[in-house]
This record gives sequence, structure tokens and C-alpha cells, in this order.
Amino acid sequence: MHNFLLSLTLLLTLTLSGCGYNTLQSTDEQIRASWAEVLNQYQRRADLVPNLVNVVKGFAAQEKDVLLGVTNARSKVGGIQATPELINNPEAFAKFQSAQGELSSALSRLLVVVENYPQLKSDANFRELQAQLEGTENRITVARNRYIKAVQEYNVVVRSFPSNLTAMMFGYQQKPSFTVENEKEISTAPKVDFGAPSPAGK
Repeated sequence: MHNFLLSLTLLLTLTLSGCGYNTLQSTDEQIRASWAEVLNQYQRRADLVPNLVNVVKGFAAQEKDVLLGVTNARSKVGGIQATPELINNPEAFAKFQSAQGELSSALSRLLVVVENYPQLKSDANFRELQAQLEGTENRITVARNRYIKAVQEYNVVVRSFPSNLTAMMFGYQQKPSFTVENEKEISTAPKVDFGAPSPAGK
């Protein structure tokens, strides 16, 4: 009986490894690690927003709509429970993605408005915050790309034969990825020209 169980265990191990089980495990772990980094960088950006809004408000309080737009977008992002399990829920993932896209757009509009305020553009605090924001946007792009690649590799395993049978047996399902209408625009770090003031700012 002991030998039978040992043989069965060995056979099962060989079968699982040959049917993609180990690959499913490793690619799933890679997705989790990549997703954690995406969340980390998005949180870094969200943490910059209050200080950025306050600095801009000190020079351009009249830009209420733009400032409110950034604040509301940041609040919407904060209202979403960004847990590791979110990547297993396409609907929740889409809401998270949409909220982050809104914050990206709101920040871009804010930086466009800044062009009209030369004193704000030359303020040391603003320049430091803008540099941090741009660096964070770059890291977000890198983290998102790594996540997208990890999901692609995992989803191929989930769909391919015979690993798809193993995936069904153990409940592995395809995971959502970042897909937006203007991925390039949202993935591009906001730029601010610190050169000569625009005519509107004179």
C-alpha cells in the first residue's frame, strides 16, 4: 500500500509538472509581484497630490475647477480597495483602471494650467514636487509594462493545451490587463516646460 501511494504521488507530480502546473504557479506569482509594484507606484503618486494642489493653490487659487478636479480624482482613487485580489475581478480592475486614468488626466490638466503662472513655475517647492511626480509617472509606466507582460505570459499558459486543463482543474482563470483607448497618452509622464513663460503668463 505504501509503495502504491508513493508511486501515485510520483506519477501525479510528473503529470502536474508536465501539464503546466509549475508554470501556472510561477507566472501567477510574477503577476502578484508586478501588481504589488504597480500599486506601490500609484500610491506614491496619490501621496504627492495634496502637497501639489496646496502649492498650486497658493499661486493660482482662482483655478478652482482644475484644483477640484484633481482633488476629486484623487479621492476616487483612494475610495477603491486596491487589494491583491483585485486582479482576479475584471469589473473591479476596470473601475480601478478608470479611476487612475481620471487622475492622470486631471494632473495633466493641472500642469497645463501651471504654464500661465511664471511665479509658480519658478517656485522651488513646485519644481521639486513636479520632478517627483514626473519620476513617479515614469516608474508607473515601467511597473504597468511589467504587469502587462506578466499577465500575457500567464494568460497564454491558461489558454494553451494541455496546461489549460490543469488551469481548469485548479481554478486558474485569465487575469485582466491594462487596456485603455489612449494607452500611450496615459502612460506618458506629464511634462512641464520650465523655459520662457508663456504669453498668457506675462
